[in-house]
Amino acid sequence: MRFSLKHVSAIAAGIMVLMISFSVRAENAYPTRSIRWIVPYTPAGTTDILARIMAQRLSERLGQTVVVDNRPGAGNNIGTDIAAKSAADGYTWFLVNPANAINATLYEKLPFNFLHDMAPVAGIVRVPNMMTITKNFPAKSIPEFIAYAKANPDKVNMASSGNGTSVHLSGELFKSMAGVNLTHIPYKGAGPALIDLIAGQMHVIFDNMPSSIGYVRAGELRALGVTTAKRSPALPDVPAIAESVPGYEASAWFGMSVPLGTPAAIVMRVNREFNETLQEPKMQQKLADLGGVSIPGTPEQFWALHTMETEKWAKVVKFAGVKIQ
Repeated sequence: MRFSLKHVSAIAAGIMVLMISFSVRAENAYPTRSIRWIVPYTPAGTTDILARIMAQRLSERLGQTVVVDNRPGAGNNIGTDIAAKSAADGYTWFLVNPANAINATLYEKLPFNFLHDMAPVAGIVRVPNMMTITKNFPAKSIPEFIAYAKANPDKVNMASSGNGTSVHLSGELFKSMAGVNLTHIPYKGAGPALIDLIAGQMHVIFDNMPSSIGYVRAGELRALGVTTAKRSPALPDVPAIAESVPGYEASAWFGMSVPLGTPAAIVMRVNREFNETLQEPKMQQKLADLGGVSIPGTPEQFWALHTMETEKWAKVVKFAGVKIQ
């Protein structure tokens, strides 16, 4: 049977209409069951806190439960690997954090390539890290802390939420720029690290502000400085580290991605839900209370941020001389 150019064009147009119709129906039907949101750290850390705040509201908006699934370990890589190998059907989300940008350089070999195996969906929030000490530590300011650390080399324990996290590398950057020796003790997440810091078993942590700010406000920990170039509106009395260590700057950012191949209609639907949720006054206030600023936008804008941060942290990793097999 022969087809004229006119027939071929008509068939192609019909297929296009069917594809668009199917895409619209897929978007409108989604989701039809609960969604798993993988958080690659233990409960009570910043990634977990942010995911649970967002998950509660998104569950209401989507009409299906968004379940936070904590998968800690290997500096964020266990959870990332699970997400990268999950079905690309829109029912597995992943909480992207600075470690996903850092690990690309930090680790000699990874079982995934994040920028190639995952697809961007939306940015969520950018927050400062905070230099926080156990409340009985003798130093009352950053200059005093530096003087104490220099007088007691390798005797000050620096906790982190894991090797290669922004919490870890913010501390490594401080060590390099302040000329101090701190003993790094990695944990599987900020939650257990903070428990030991409160107990006095650790001395300092450069933690993401959302997981530490409650303890600081309650007087259980003391904040010496924030890692952003300027002070944070959430704690205006806490100086920027750069006020004592000129040129020091670091911050954390968080977003959401899905396995590569997830239908574009679903990606755009979820992107819209995230952006609209982030624009709600109540959500903006919750994030502000944690010291964060929302970063809504397109998937492409979020991926541009991720790519830029990957390049930035590669320089920090090399500067600090940190490498993990």
